[in-house]
Amino acid sequence: MTQSVRIPAERVGVLIGRNGSTKARIEKQTGVRLMIDSEEGEVEIDHTHARDPSMSISVANVVIAIARGFSPPKAMKLLEDDYFLEVFDIRDYVGKKKEHIVRMRARVIGTHGKTRELIEELTGAYMSVYGNTVAVIGDSLQIDVARRAVDMILSGSEHAAVYHFLEGRRAKLKIDQMGF
Repeated sequence: MTQSVRIPAERVGVLIGRNGSTKARIEKQTGVRLMIDSEEGEVEIDHTHARDPSMSISVANVVIAIARGFSPPKAMKLLEDDYFLEVFDIRDYVGKKKEHIVRMRARVIGTHGKTRELIEELTGAYMSVYGNTVAVIGDSLQIDVARRAVDMILSGSEHAAVYHFLEGRRAKLKIDQMGF
């Protein structure tokens, strides 16, 4: 059984890795086979020999995460049971006009990357802004808070309101991560 995922041509090299190292690592760790068409950006995920049937979903998420701008080590976190990927399409919030998309990308990144950095720091999640998308990787608590923060920014909330929301959630995240 196979699944197909299309990725940007410029991200194919990242998925394959130097001398095929990233592709080989994914295949060895999961038992899933990747067939990559480097010209078209088409990735076939063959999970007939996977160690775990749910692994095909995880591998598809790793491929999508790499396609959305994450480094392979960050994307590989999605192979762990408690990590998830959330992808926001900026066009869903502002339409298809290029200048609106560029403006919203700039809002999510912030001046000198401050907003993106704060979301990552205060939630513990990883974030990537690539093309028309904003993607987040994190555990269930991290992704829940990061998802809300990104949604607030994309919906037009003031940065100060988003920072206040994140500060308020930071204590809860720390307590939950400690296991209380």
